[in-house]
Amino acid sequence: MRTKKQARASVLVLGLVAVGAVLVPASPASAAVPGLVRIAAVSVSDSADFHSATATCPVGKVLTGTGYELNGVTGEGIVDDLRPNGGPATAPTSVTVGAYEAEAFAGNWSVTAYAICANPLPGLVRISAVSVSDSADFHSTTAACPIGKVLTGTGYELNGVTGEGVVDDFRPNGGVAAAPTAVSLGAYEADATALNWSVTAYAICANPLAGLMRATTVGANNSLDFRSVVAGCPVGKVMTGAGYELNGVTGEGVVDDFRPNGGPATAPTTVDSGAYEEDAFAGNWSDTAYAICATA
Repeated sequence: MRTKKQARASVLVLGLVAVGAVLVPASPASAAVPGLVRIAAVSVSDSADFHSATATCPVGKVLTGTGYELNGVTGEGIVDDLRPNGGPATAPTSVTVGAYEAEAFAGNWSVTAYAICANPLPGLVRISAVSVSDSADFHSTTAACPIGKVLTGTGYELNGVTGEGVVDDFRPNGGVAAAPTAVSLGAYEADATALNWSVTAYAICANPLAGLMRATTVGANNSLDFRSVVAGCPVGKVMTGAGYELNGVTGEGVVDDFRPNGGPATAPTTVDSGAYEEDAFAGNWSDTAYAICATA
């Protein structure tokens, strides 16, 4: 049996342990994508049929996502290439954007490439998937991350067409409670062509990241020539990549802006998707923007 003195000593020790536990500070949450920034590169501005620009991450950083913007055209230009470099065993560090005139355009125009960059991420690679090549009006494919990896960003390439094909769906999977792991790509002929052509989808993949999820915003559904929509990450998260989807059109709409916010010293948190009718279209249609987000 313990004496009263021993009991008081036990209470004192327990009290000290409790006080000590209260005073220990909580460990701060680690950023899933440290050093996240947005880099931009702009092509020459002239009336040439084709324009391209390559945005390259600063030395020591890697590419997690992509974006683009067409300047000076309003439906007359189509992005043909949104191509991250890298490969299945190599981390991407840059993205090349190439765009053609869908219709003859006499004015000057240019293209801006956007690279979303971060400090090196474990397991970062670029995966590609190519559709069948034929003369069908529609082509699609899905690039999926290897098992155990997640999707941080996206890219695409149209092969065999030079202004005659337009991307309609550029959709990462996932949701508000599910990390994306793949990107689906679908493209239509903007103008009828007898050429064989195909599409390539690119998935930028990494080892699992804290808080990774996909945010979605659907724009207004109407018959206006232009519409834009912004998808944003929840508070406390930053954007590593993005995607979009046109609804109700099958080759008559073109996404002119696929622009992440941020800058060379600022992490992006939103993406702005703006789309024009490439050909006059009387029906209602809409634009959906997707943001891939991780813990800040």
